[in-house]
Amino acid sequence: MLGALGAVAALVLFVLAHEAGHYFAAKATGMKVTEFFLGFGPRIWSFRRGETEYGIKPILLGAYVKVVGMSALEEVPPEDESRTYRGKPFWAKTLVVLSGVGANFLIAYLIFFGLVLYQGVPEPTTTIGDVVAVSEGRPTAAAQAGLQPGDRIVAIDGEPTSEWEDVASTLAGNPGEAVVLTIDRSGRTLQLEVTLGERIDPDGRRIGFLGVAPRVENRPAGIGEAAGLAGLQVVDGVRFTFASFFELLQLDNIARLFQGLLGGEVPTEVRPVSVVGVVQLGAQASDLGLANFLYLLGAVNVILGTLNGLPLYPLDGGHFAVALYEKVTGRQADVRMLIPVAVMVIGLISLIGVVAIVLDIVNPIRL
Repeated sequence: MLGALGAVAALVLFVLAHEAGHYFAAKATGMKVTEFFLGFGPRIWSFRRGETEYGIKPILLGAYVKVVGMSALEEVPPEDESRTYRGKPFWAKTLVVLSGVGANFLIAYLIFFGLVLYQGVPEPTTTIGDVVAVSEGRPTAAAQAGLQPGDRIVAIDGEPTSEWEDVASTLAGNPGEAVVLTIDRSGRTLQLEVTLGERIDPDGRRIGFLGVAPRVENRPAGIGEAAGLAGLQVVDGVRFTFASFFELLQLDNIARLFQGLLGGEVPTEVRPVSVVGVVQLGAQASDLGLANFLYLLGAVNVILGTLNGLPLYPLDGGHFAVALYEKVTGRQADVRMLIPVAVMVIGLISLIGVVAIVLDIVNPIRL
């Protein structure tokens, strides 16, 4: 329950942070902001401070900031024309429309940075973490040799193995061969002769197979390393989101989504997750520990930032694309031409969102 409530609170915070990015960027560049609301629909509660009205509306599917003059068709009093979005230079428009995306990426980066500092960097060790008993219907070499979790591989054929990479490369290079493993088992040194099995790697090469997995341990990370690794996690998250989004748009995967509404199986890798699903995953992740819960929140911010950055009008990336077009061509974009695009984008997002909510209710994702 606490995990679910935490996920709900975090989602509200992330949405508000996104809109706050737009708000503060607009204020900083001299634009007039008249509304900052959580939710959509009729006003439930609001107050005015200065020229901006702040409040809550009942349909809690997002938030918005109203900047005067976002559209060339909007009628604006002459005295406010100099403070409109449309009247500002390209750099100011860019700052305003991409600041929300930037806020989500910044939150994700700070979460990942903190997690790396807190957890350290996971690295495989030469200590055996797991032993595979059977592979392809036969006992593995590790099982036949009596290897146990907790055994540390000190050397192979007399060559010291200080890192797991040494173990993996030596084993891979001796398919079907007999090797001598020097094992440290609770302080006792054992010499075990093992005949390796073999497998075919993705490149079609024969490689040796022992049948063990390394124990993974975290080592402390410095600030510089944590900063770099957090950035890589954000970049990897962006790549994954792009790949998943365009995979989802494949016609066969769209068909699978609708089949899922009728009880069919929908592969996790192409299944969209709604707000309901994020709350469900938040509850499960919190049961697995604070670090897993925080990682989920970081990933949610990467997804929000990436999808909002797509060059599809009226998303933030679409507004940037329009501003860029106007800068390059020197002509004002015809907003009326963009209305059908906006309708299609909103319709697609709404359709996927409804399907995702239904799937998350009838067939929740399990971690």
